[in-house]
Amino acid sequence: MSDPIPRKGLAPKFWEKKPLKEMSQTEWEALCDGCGKCCLNKLEDEDSGEVALTRVACRLLDDSTCRCVHYENRHEFVPDCIVLRPDNLDTHAYWMPLTCAYRLLWEGKPLPEWHPLLTGTPDSVHDAGVSVQFDTVSEFDTPFEEWEDHIIEEPT
Repeated sequence: MSDPIPRKGLAPKFWEKKPLKEMSQTEWEALCDGCGKCCLNKLEDEDSGEVALTRVACRLLDDSTCRCVHYENRHEFVPDCIVLRPDNLDTHAYWMPLTCAYRLLWEGKPLPEWHPLLTGTPDSVHDAGVSVQFDTVSEFDTPFEEWEDHIIEEPT
């Protein structure tokens, strides 16, 4: 698959040398591994604050590509879709997937070996079994009361 995220021409291992808040928009977008997990609906325990990912996908997620089908204008369809930025990462990192590059770098951890910035291919996230490719259910077809039945375990 061709990579829909522009990663060509970036400085080698820029994420190891540049703080998140100093990254260009292109560098920031290139951190996305394309797993699709941020587009899954989550359940948060009100008492513990623990967040569980479900395989219940946002209506805009194409689970064959793990991409938003209307990324540029997604807020017209899903007004509460979060735009993750360096200046709001500290308030959103807790619900991001454990394997998410934004969360990992925010926590001071390295990118995983399967990340497309390290492998040079967008398929590495799927090959590693980390993405939600072909493993989601529609939020339209899954009543909220059944979301708990679709909780997924995350790799640590």
